[in-house]
Amino acid sequence: MKPNQITVQSTISADNKKVWDYYTQPEHIIHWNFAADDWQCPWAKNDLRVGGKYSARMEAKDGSFGFEFEATYDNIVDQKSFTYTMEDGRKASVALETVGNKTEVTVKFDAEDQNPIEMQQGGWQAILDNFKKYVESH
Repeated sequence: MKPNQITVQSTISADNKKVWDYYTQPEHIIHWNFAADDWQCPWAKNDLRVGGKYSARMEAKDGSFGFEFEATYDNIVDQKSFTYTMEDGRKASVALETVGNKTEVTVKFDAEDQNPIEMQQGGWQAILDNFKKYVESH
C-alpha cells in the first residue's frame, strides 16, 4: 500500500538562489530546522549530491527529547528541486519555483503511520514557516 502524501507550501520574499542556499547549507539549516521556539537544531550535515546524505539533529531546548533526521538524495536539479529517501524508506521532494520576485517552496512527503496526518502536516508546515521567517529576516 502506498503511503499518503502530504504537501506543505510557502511563498518566500527572496530570489531562488538565496532560498536554495538557505535551504541546503548547514550554516543556515541550524537556524530554522525546527517546528517550535522551544526546539533547536544544534547541527546539520548536507552532502548535496545524488547518493549523498543529509542529517540533522532536532531536539527540545530543555533536552527532554530529540532525534536525528537522516535521508539520502535520489535526484537533484540545482536551484530547482531535489528528492530524497528517509531512513524508513519514505520519499520526499522539495521544489522551488520563481513567482515574480518571490520563490514558492513546495515540500511533498510520504506520511508515516505513527502520528495523525494533520499533526505531520502541521509540524512540517511549521518548519517551513520558520524557514520563511529566517530567510526573509536575513
